[in-house]
Amino acid sequence: MPDISDEQIKTEMMELHKSIYEKFGYEMKYTRPPKGEYSERTIACTNSLGYKTVMWSFAYDDWEENKQGREEYGKKKILDNVHNGAILLLHGTSKDNSNILDECIKEIKKMGYEFRSLDQFQR
Repeated sequence: MPDISDEQIKTEMMELHKSIYEKFGYEMKYTRPPKGEYSERTIACTNSLGYKTVMWSFAYDDWEENKQGREEYGKKKILDNVHNGAILLLHGTSKDNSNILDECIKEIKKMGYEFRSLDQFQR
């Protein structure tokens, strides 16, 4: 996002907002900068559109198509990085994540954690 203009950011965000609303009936209010790349300018721009920027506390190289087929690796990475308040970035394009998500959720709950929406963390 730091490499594009405010106008491009606004256009892309509003197109995404419209698409999400049309497909899911959900009004977006949070944004995650692609690749975690942001600047004060880009955050100010998305804030001006009414979005709150949320970063993640954990991610791994699950988006790479040529690095699929590592389900045990993915499970270990996820479970080793769970902590109070963790925000896990798991890409929906990952076949590994699709295959391990149910098991990871169950294991995380067994560890005593619970899942909450971002809204439940607002102060």
